Amino acid sequence: MPTRVIAHLDMDAFYASVELLRYPELHGLPVVIGGGSRHQPVWEDDPATGERKRRFATLRNYAGRGVVTTATYEARDFGVNSAMGMMKAAQLAPDAVLLPTDFDEYRKYSRLFKAAVRSIAPTVEDRGIDEIYIDLTDLVAARLAGARAGVESDWAPAFAGETDSQESARPEPPSEADAWWCAREIARELKAAVKDATGLRCSIGLAPNKLIAKIASELDKPDGLTVVPAAEVARRMSPLSVRKVNGVGPKSAAKLAQLGIRTIGELAAAEPAFLRQHFGESYSQWLTDAAHGRDERPVVTHSEPKSMSRETTFDRDLHAVRDKAQLSEIFTELCVEVAHDLQRKHYAAKTIGIKLRFEDFRTVTRDNTLEVPTDDPKAIRRAAGECLKRVDLRKRIRLLGVRAGALSPRG
Repeated sequence: MPTRVIAHLDMDAFYASVELLRYPELHGLPVVIGGGSRHQPVWEDDPATGERKRRFATLRNYAGRGVVTTATYEARDFGVNSAMGMMKAAQLAPDAVLLPTDFDEYRKYSRLFKAAVRSIAPTVEDRGIDEIYIDLTDLVAARLAGARAGVESDWAPAFAGETDSQESARPEPPSEADAWWCAREIARELKAAVKDATGLRCSIGLAPNKLIAKIASELDKPDGLTVVPAAEVARRMSPLSVRKVNGVGPKSAAKLAQLGIRTIGELAAAEPAFLRQHFGESYSQWLTDAAHGRDERPVVTHSEPKSMSRETTFDRDLHAVRDKAQLSEIFTELCVEVAHDLQRKHYAAKTIGIKLRFEDFRTVTRDNTLEVPTDDPKAIRRAAGECLKRVDLRKRIRLLGVRAGALSPRG
């Protein structure tokens, strides 16, 4: 049986890196992505030299409730991270450049890097705009078989009429070490293909399964290539924090810490009965398997989406009456964006829903089931509007979202 080789490819600071292609003068500077349209760079003339250059907004004096989408590694050195409130980021790095998000551009580069990968290794599972899993098992086996066949072909005359003692001179079957060496070479090809297609860097983790591959891809960022064969899983994973395991969130990590378990090695050493007592049957079994690097999930090359949604958090809380015009415009825009997402991916939705978060952080959702699936922006706007009528709007609104569910493929 061929050695199972799974790769996890993660683009390095993806949104920020795309912006640096557009604004190369920002290379080496702390840059934060997550601003609004008012943070768009503007051209101006330098009063001293007359040179025309771009002026960029910074986090200094930022006011609002936005969150950081991503940041360059230089900004991360100040402690700025994705999903951090922009106000907090402004305290940590007040002079960091602030840029608005441009998801159309990010989606374009996402398509480019995925196409580059599929041209070499077609068994790809799409996990989002900036990361994928790749099953390299068959590709590695095919390359090793081709290499062996080439060697035997070259030496065929020497093997003609061979004796038993000469038979030992034949090339040995590929070993597991050969498989990982070959996988590393393929990973280098993938990194080069992504760089040629996009100008961007990525990091790749190679491992026997998806769980370990994802952890591995984070170990040597940026521009990393990390190989963790089965024989090295325990040694490489044991010292790491349990938070490195995809599926162990902050609440579970905090609970594990209270039980004296902070590293993957400590989790692996924990008695299953002890974990079961604190986390229940199903999750405790998963924790045990994850800590020992066990994961049999296949790389899924196609899956039907369950829903598509768009939402926005406002810089200030909006009132349903006093800010009606602004809210209505934003609401319609969200409906149009959801419709365009459906059309682009050739789906129609039978359920349209809304999501609102109020000033007191209470969140409500409402759904409306249609008679006929749709991808029409006007129909989505009407259905979402009907949902809105079923919500008490006396409190100010801080977040508004529109969702399309019960999807069916368009012919």
